[in-house]
Formats: sequence, C-alpha cells, structure tokens
Amino acid sequence: MVAPVLIFAIGNESRGDDALGPLLLRKLDGWLKGQANVETSTPSLILPLHGGGDFFELLEDFQLQVEHAMDMQGRQLVLFIDAGMDTGAPFSFYRAQKNAEPVLYSHALAPEALLNVYAQFYQEAPPDVFILCVCGERFELGEGLSPQAVERLALVFEFGKKLLHTPEVVAWDSKCMQKTMEETMKHGDNHSAQARC
Repeated sequence: MVAPVLIFAIGNESRGDDALGPLLLRKLDGWLKGQANVETSTPSLILPLHGGGDFFELLEDFQLQVEHAMDMQGRQLVLFIDAGMDTGAPFSFYRAQKNAEPVLYSHALAPEALLNVYAQFYQEAPPDVFILCVCGERFELGEGLSPQAVERLALVFEFGKKLLHTPEVVAWDSKCMQKTMEETMKHGDNHSAQARC
C-alpha cells in the first residue's frame, strides 16, 4: 500500500543553497523517526503524529522529471520542497495549481508542470499538491550553504514539523502564505499570513 502523503525534495547538494530541499527532507525524516520511537514509549510527551511513520513517504532527486508523476499516484497529499532564488525570505508555502502551458517533456519540470503530466497520463485529477520553497542566496557549483540558508533551514524545519502533525488539505490550505514570514515579523503583524492559494 502506498503512503498517503508524499514529501519530495528537489535539489543538488553540490550547488550551494540548492541543497536546502534535501537537507530539510533529511531533518524531517530524522524527526519522523524520532517521533515514532517516542510515541511507542511515552505518547503523552508529544503531539500525536497523524497516522504514524507509515503515513509518509520521503523521496529526493536533483530535479523533477515526467516519471515522477507516477510517484504521486494514490496519494492524498504531496509536498514538494525546493530552494528558490526569487522566493521571499525565509520561505513560501502555497498550493500548486495546474497551468495551461503545454508540458515540454524535458529532464526538468516545475511541480505545476508535473500536475499537467499526471492529468494527461492518468486521465484523472492529481492529488492535492503543495510547495514549500526556501529562499536561497547562492547556487554556484561547489559552494556550501550560505549563512542565510543555514538560518532559514532551522525556521522551515519548525514549519515543516507543524505541517506533518496535521497532514490534511484544510490544515495546509490554512497555512498557505501571501506575505513572507520575514515581512510579517518586520511589520509587527502577529496574525497569520493571508492565504495565497
């Protein structure tokens, strides 16, 4: 049986901040495994993890390809984690929408294009897909993480844990952002960001 929630990280660890996706995925994986161990011994000390460890499947790759549409089949939710150069700091979270642009079958696709591939291939609506994009500063070959990326990784890890505690469409929709967290904090607005999706 396929896990209801797929978490898919995209990124190349040899290209600076492009490593943010895979690094976040591994942190979430370690956290999920730790939660599963704690739940079996002292469940009152933590928030219950919805569905346990078998509820999630974690995958990573350098880039999305048409074949990754098959990984989405049978899922209730899909979360793509990536780093972006033009993303608002520290990160953005939004629902992916199919677009009307034709899908060019190449070796690198955006999540929105993958939704089109899924619909074309399976002749059905894709699962609910969300994107968690972390703002990166440098993406040159051979570079390490920028200092800003290290800070943002810690912030987005806390946000990611909240997502995994409630892997439900309504809950994730309520966390979609229009303003970045940095803008919200800068203006002293303690209210949750307005939904972008």
